[in-house]
Amino acid sequence: MMENSRQTPHSGYHWNGSDQRFFEGWYYRVTLPQWGQTFGFMYSIDDPIGNQPHSGGAAQILGANNQYLCRTFPNIRNFWANRNKLELGHWGKTQLSLKPQLLDPVIFEQQIKQGYQATDTLNQGYICDKRNNFYCRWQYKINPIDGWGNRDLPQKATAGWLSYLPIFDPGWQVLMAQGTATGYIDWNGEKYEFIDAPAYSEKNWGRSFPQKWFWINCNSFIEEYDLALTAVGGIRDVFGLTESVGLIGLHYQGKFYEFERGNSKLSWQVEPWGQWEMQGKNQDFIITIIGTTEESGNYVRVPTAEGLQFRCRDTMQGNITLELSQSQGNLIVKATSFLGGLEIGGAPWESVWIN
Repeated sequence: MMENSRQTPHSGYHWNGSDQRFFEGWYYRVTLPQWGQTFGFMYSIDDPIGNQPHSGGAAQILGANNQYLCRTFPNIRNFWANRNKLELGHWGKTQLSLKPQLLDPVIFEQQIKQGYQATDTLNQGYICDKRNNFYCRWQYKINPIDGWGNRDLPQKATAGWLSYLPIFDPGWQVLMAQGTATGYIDWNGEKYEFIDAPAYSEKNWGRSFPQKWFWINCNSFIEEYDLALTAVGGIRDVFGLTESVGLIGLHYQGKFYEFERGNSKLSWQVEPWGQWEMQGKNQDFIITIIGTTEESGNYVRVPTAEGLQFRCRDTMQGNITLELSQSQGNLIVKATSFLGGLEIGGAPWESVWIN
């Protein structure tokens, strides 16, 4: 299990009880190379004070072959989350009279008819689309390896120290760049059982997602086991204004390579769909990332000022090539994957985004 010294900042729940617009969302991913599949689990809560137009929770899954499943949980009283560490859940139908809380996995499976619970070492749940009875049941244990930073040092806030102040909207934190998962996912009758599969998690919180963004993620590479990549670009709010920002984080053999505007020059060229190119340079290192897909992907819901909306397009079966070298040209690592996460979102993408 991840010791407290390795828990990332912002692991706890952020809502302060205010009646202002608020969402918080969590993302868990597990990759299954032997089947050529990836599953992304997305949990969210909107306006948890209740009695607001968008109050409620949801669980979404982007599953095998980019199939999509979603279940909403309108009763916000059945949502719970820990303010001090990564623990959350939302219950659907149940006979339990307990206040919603973390349950033993066996009791959860017996007593919670639909819902989920998740921590830094567990992801479990069951949801079903009653229109067609398509369901997913999952339970796996997680062994965290890398959070966000060098492996054996205190972990870092993904957006830096300013993320502790109410400046940026939304907030973003990679909770676990690299880990392993052991358990099962039953995807509508097709059961995937796995041991030490690559696992990942992150979260967002604030008033709404960025106006526009892209995301590249992979921790299942063909040539390298101990390698994890997360890269993003977005247009976000800062004191009511907007700015374009980017970040690349690479964990390789316990060492963290970070490229952000404070220490690096970042550039990207991202098509409306199908092609992602990004590069980071600083005085010590150069990283180049290329993502491509011929998959159509699928749309998932993201928080907006108008509640959850289909404004995000994803594939979990993207092709990724990355190359990291020293600034003087010595190659550190080059690796490829066919199980990368590639995403665009936000405002309509009518042309290539060049930065």
